[in-house]
Amino acid sequence: MARPLISQYLPPDIDPTKASIAYGRRALPKLKEELQSPDLLTRQRALMALCDLVHDPEYVYEAIRLGFLNSLKLLLKDPDNTVRQKTIEVFSIMANHSVGRQGFLKNHVILALSQILDDPMLLCRRFLHETFRSVAQVPQGADSILASGLIPFLVDKVQNEEEEIQDLILDTLYFCLQWDTTQALQTRAVPILRGKLLSPNENIRSKAAHTLMAICMPLDGKHQVWEHDVIPLLVMLLDDPSLEVKGNAAGALMFAAVTTEGKYAALDAGAIPSLLELLAIDVVKVRLNAIKALTMLAEAPEGRQALLKEVHRFKALIHSQVLAVSRAAQIATKVIEWKP
Repeated sequence: MARPLISQYLPPDIDPTKASIAYGRRALPKLKEELQSPDLLTRQRALMALCDLVHDPEYVYEAIRLGFLNSLKLLLKDPDNTVRQKTIEVFSIMANHSVGRQGFLKNHVILALSQILDDPMLLCRRFLHETFRSVAQVPQGADSILASGLIPFLVDKVQNEEEEIQDLILDTLYFCLQWDTTQALQTRAVPILRGKLLSPNENIRSKAAHTLMAICMPLDGKHQVWEHDVIPLLVMLLDDPSLEVKGNAAGALMFAAVTTEGKYAALDAGAIPSLLELLAIDVVKVRLNAIKALTMLAEAPEGRQALLKEVHRFKALIHSQVLAVSRAAQIATKVIEWKP
């Protein structure tokens, strides 16, 4: 027989670590008040609840409209580790939405976030760099990071951070350096990235080569890559077990070999045999970068002479169903068979 007893335990769907969310339009205003509470537990619970809400872009839009970003920026200075961690986690989730990234740019959030680059909490730094990576993927975001003068600090962090964070920083650098390499080239970016090409971590090697692709786009970057003897290492990575590493190394060589010094450095390092092997790999990125790198090397007389006996490989790829590969193979064939 049932008894009219009230259980002493909370219902199973209530999380005591999170603030209770008010109904309807009052939900976010109430959380905003609690974020500013002098009580530590209240701030922590409000942030836990906010982390759940901002997965929805509608809540992100409303939170920005209500001025949450200014409250969150203040919490980045909170002495409590959990408050800082959950605050930057909120930022990292919001950065996954277009409306969140736009709000960051309008409210100058990027510079505010940079104050926790040296936070003692690993999770805080990881969420920070996840946020930077998400923002940098759009041109306005990359421009904001560049305008904030953060590139030298990010380059330095590549050398000193934990590997899981280095991975994130290299992505951010790649997105930013596609637009402007000036700050990176004025720091020790090239020698630092050169060291990362030797990393035992496959992702780090791959992303270091990817970032060097961006650095090699301007002429100054090409010169620095040659001066710091990076090209022989890129040639070595053409034989890496990872296809991603092979493709990115070939891509970096493609840009580095535009200059005469770059061409002969690659030829001297024995790039042609390794690049020819990549033509047989049926992965568009790897094959396309290899064709373009070989085209650069064919512009040198020694390179053209070595590739003349292999021109049939390029002619076979002209019939590729991938239009980009077909066009690149046609151009390579013309360069190799060119006669003065």
